[in-house]
Amino acid sequence: MADWLEHTVQVEVAVSIEEVWSLWSDLEQMPRWMKWIDSVEVLAENPELSRWKLASGGFQFSWLSRIIQVVPEQIIQWESVDGLPNRGAIRFYDRHGSSIVKLSVAYDIPGILGKLMDDLFLGRIVESTIQADMERFREYALRASKKS
Repeated sequence: MADWLEHTVQVEVAVSIEEVWSLWSDLEQMPRWMKWIDSVEVLAENPELSRWKLASGGFQFSWLSRIIQVVPEQIIQWESVDGLPNRGAIRFYDRHGSSIVKLSVAYDIPGILGKLMDDLFLGRIVESTIQADMERFREYALRASKKS
């Protein structure tokens, strides 16, 4: 039985929903604001699939992810199809001039990590990291908005 952990974080971004959607839906740009994500490559032969690489300290993981739902300016939902087991959704809420961006991610703890640390400790690390990623996204979106 899988030992899944799930986290949900959100930020408000003083940028239009169209701009926020445009930035977030360009998956290959994610390493610009996601600290642990080394790279994202959308597969040319099937744009619903993308190869992700995560690296932190001595750990490195990769996985193939499939987009399972897209509603423009509302939601992108995914699940991994190989590699590091994970799934989640990014939701967008229009606040007429600003946007709420809400990220939910669930993952199966890799065996070696599960042996090294308890779920609560690992969960706090992951949640604080993805909250910091969302804060970096807010700053990234604000800078991009000022350029356009």
